[in-house]
Amino acid sequence: MFAVTILGSNSALPMHDRHPTCQVITAGDELLLIDCGEGAQSQMNRFKIRRSRINHIYISHLHGDHYFGLPGLLNSFSLTNRKDPIHLYAPAELKPILDLQFDAAQAHLSYSLIFHELKEEKEITDLKKFSIKAFRVSHRIECWGFLIQEKEKPKKIDTDRALDFDVPSSFFPQLKEGKDYMHVSGRLVKNEWVTKAANPSRSYAFCADTRFDPEIANKIRSCNLLYHEATYLDDLREKAEDRFHSTAKQAAKMALLAEAKHLLIGHFSSKYDELAPFLTEASALFPQTELAIEGASYLIRD
Repeated sequence: MFAVTILGSNSALPMHDRHPTCQVITAGDELLLIDCGEGAQSQMNRFKIRRSRINHIYISHLHGDHYFGLPGLLNSFSLTNRKDPIHLYAPAELKPILDLQFDAAQAHLSYSLIFHELKEEKEITDLKKFSIKAFRVSHRIECWGFLIQEKEKPKKIDTDRALDFDVPSSFFPQLKEGKDYMHVSGRLVKNEWVTKAANPSRSYAFCADTRFDPEIANKIRSCNLLYHEATYLDDLREKAEDRFHSTAKQAAKMALLAEAKHLLIGHFSSKYDELAPFLTEASALFPQTELAIEGASYLIRD
């Protein structure tokens, strides 16, 4: 399964029963946590997230609404006697903040917390079926987006055709790798004669707090689902740019530039009670748009 569950979709202030940014990505057997605003643990309880399956946490930047829930979560892992290590990916300045908090409380974690500093655009996590890349976005302080990509899938075997060509089943794993088969008679069986292309790999792009920057489109090209912040409606575009944020219309424009398949918008300003205008504004330019609603899960699909 490949999906994103929204735990927090608001900007800095928790309001209108919306919470600061937090998402859980289901990537096969893994749960990946992206950002950890206030209330993250309560939201995990509310929406029945199995936090024991979270082994990798990604913090986009050090504005409080994106990480103030993290110290409590890390401490709770220890209170439940967790043993599996946690890999934490974040700007370098987060480590001394956490060290100070745990030292002041004389807290000793029951597990290893492995800190990975975000400092260049590259692949930062290599899982069995997925890889995660970090890329820079344009915010007031150092800020990162994350691209979760499904690895290329092996070819599918056309069993009937393979048997017609007398290919033994013991060779099927090599067919999946794209190899041809040499029959004992000396006849070459081309791989494409007995296999089918696998379903295309899918990708999810998380664009954290950022003003509209066309350069980002090149880093997330053709993603299946793009999450892009939409803090304001477009009548406040100047305010958005001054605060290094985006509007719903700009998020839709980014989806078009990046040739994304689907768009998910969030990080809504607390000045807005109703979210329907965000969907109206964005979908007028990019119809495949959805609102990031807390508790909802969105499949990453073709």
